[in-house]
Amino acid sequence: MTGDPGTVTIATRTTGEKMCLKTCKSGSQRLKLNAATEKRNERIWATVCEIPEGSVASYGQIADMAGLPRGARQVGYALCHLPEERGVPWHRVITASGRIAFEADSGSFKEQCRRLMQEDVAILKDRVDMKKYRWQPDLDELLWKPSAAWDDE
Repeated sequence: MTGDPGTVTIATRTTGEKMCLKTCKSGSQRLKLNAATEKRNERIWATVCEIPEGSVASYGQIADMAGLPRGARQVGYALCHLPEERGVPWHRVITASGRIAFEADSGSFKEQCRRLMQEDVAILKDRVDMKKYRWQPDLDELLWKPSAAWDDE
């Protein structure tokens, strides 16, 4: 514990690096992210912003395109910590099988379905047809997209 009653210091499992966990006004918890995590999240959010309206992408697909192979969980983490004011179309990211990752009766599930249906993405039995709606960027998009190697880490 630190001197601030709303802050707890924790160590991450992978690096042992210390981070602060703060309680927000709403009672939910947010991590104060280190610079490397912030850069990674920015790359993920930028990649999600590239998904065109009416298309979807999987968590793993976004991770690969953001230069984070095998980083599907990192994409989920970044979207979980997405500030609302960023305007990132988080609803366009679903599982590789086309399933929406939220519990079927949750508000988040209903909101994601509503947003996808507004973009004419069909949802049948809580799934999206990935063959029809998966975002397939063209070669130019893939070749000229900034990569993780451009980061000053």
